Amino acid sequence: MATVAARARVSGQTVSRVVNGSPRVDPGTRERVERAMAELGYRPHRAARALRTGRSQTIGLVVTTLATVGNSRMLQATAEAAGERGYALTVITAGVTVADAFERLAEQEVDGAIVLNEASALVPAAQRPAGLRLVVVDALTDDGFRSVHSDHAGGAATATAHLLGLGHSAVHHLAGPADSFAAAERERGWRETLRAAGIRPPAVVRGDWSAESGYAAGTALGAASAVFCANDQMALGLLRALAESGRRVPEDVSVIGFDDVPDAANYRPPLTTIRQDFTALAQRAVEALVADIEGADAAPGPLVVPTALIERASAG
Repeated sequence: MATVAARARVSGQTVSRVVNGSPRVDPGTRERVERAMAELGYRPHRAARALRTGRSQTIGLVVTTLATVGNSRMLQATAEAAGERGYALTVITAGVTVADAFERLAEQEVDGAIVLNEASALVPAAQRPAGLRLVVVDALTDDGFRSVHSDHAGGAATATAHLLGLGHSAVHHLAGPADSFAAAERERGWRETLRAAGIRPPAVVRGDWSAESGYAAGTALGAASAVFCANDQMALGLLRALAESGRRVPEDVSVIGFDDVPDAANYRPPLTTIRQDFTALAQRAVEALVADIEGADAAPGPLVVPTALIERASAG
């Protein structure tokens, strides 16, 4: 650092501020320091910094599975968001309990952890090491840590209202697993919208997020004129089942999904869906955790990320 300071003709403190991303550096000075760092091949020493600051600049990610689209997209977005803030990411997946995952992260001396989706429901019952800062995604909690989630209920309400606005007298629901926060919130938004319109909600057909479960639901939903699916994968399976039974989409049945997976625009027909902003969701989770780690003030209550209706050809 002293060598960099000499090359850039600044103080060692100025180099330290640049290295640590402080805003208290003139842009021209910052550029000169960064150029000197590049010329000298200077890199901050993570272990030495951890000894000095008491922080490892590493956060953990706890997830039960990476097989689902939502979890894999959240992993990608969280890794990018953490990297933008100078934090490394370590991932603990299925095969251990949430309490075991917390212990392993504590052993690695992470500064905090983000818990994703299905694993979030297990957090309240899990003992966690003292001082481990947490942000949970897709859970509501008052247990002393922050929660972040998409507006699942609002998105479901938008999808249901859209189908009613197209003239359908009822909207059926292909729901996700009963123990899922996201599935429960989407079901709630669907129910409340129908009841507000004076319509008794039909019996729920439940899947497990997979296209196979959506296909299996085709028989139970054979008489529906409109179906709101709790995710795009199940909608894909339902589209196949409807096609095989001779029912046309959207002429005979309108279908709306949730997530807006990259392939949704190439379903047959292209799928109308509710878009989750996984990038914004990960950024809010990382921001909340880093604010806690670094002692910054944070807004109270859960952080809710808006969703949006993406209209395509599957609803009419």
